[in-house]
Amino acid sequence: MSKGQAPKLLVDITGVIQAPVDKVWPLLREAIPFTEENGTTAAYQGGWWYRGEWSAHPDGNRTLVTHRVYNVAPAMRWTVPLANRFFIGYGPKTRSGFQQAITEVARQLDTSGHLILDRPRNTGDAAASPAEPD
Repeated sequence: MSKGQAPKLLVDITGVIQAPVDKVWPLLREAIPFTEENGTTAAYQGGWWYRGEWSAHPDGNRTLVTHRVYNVAPAMRWTVPLANRFFIGYGPKTRSGFQQAITEVARQLDTSGHLILDRPRNTGDAAASPAEPD
């Protein structure tokens, strides 16, 4: 991550796959072009501001998968929303991609996977997703 400002969390999504982490993690690693890895946490960083992190943690016989997107711009961080059309549609698009990824991994394991939608962020809408940027 950048050495200047602390990264700013934009998206935080969690899902569940009904399989153990030792089966889930290798399939996630194949599906996502990570550039860094540490155990069952991996990341890829692209462009001047984007960092995506994925992690998988055991939860009994199932796996909790989390995807977080950070703004890691080292300077002029305020320009990131401008360059990305104020992130209009970004949360739903990111959530959809995440759901597709965990659904595909679950399909490969002949099990189920779903999002956990109980953590709305930065919105007055109680039904909003946790994937809406600040």
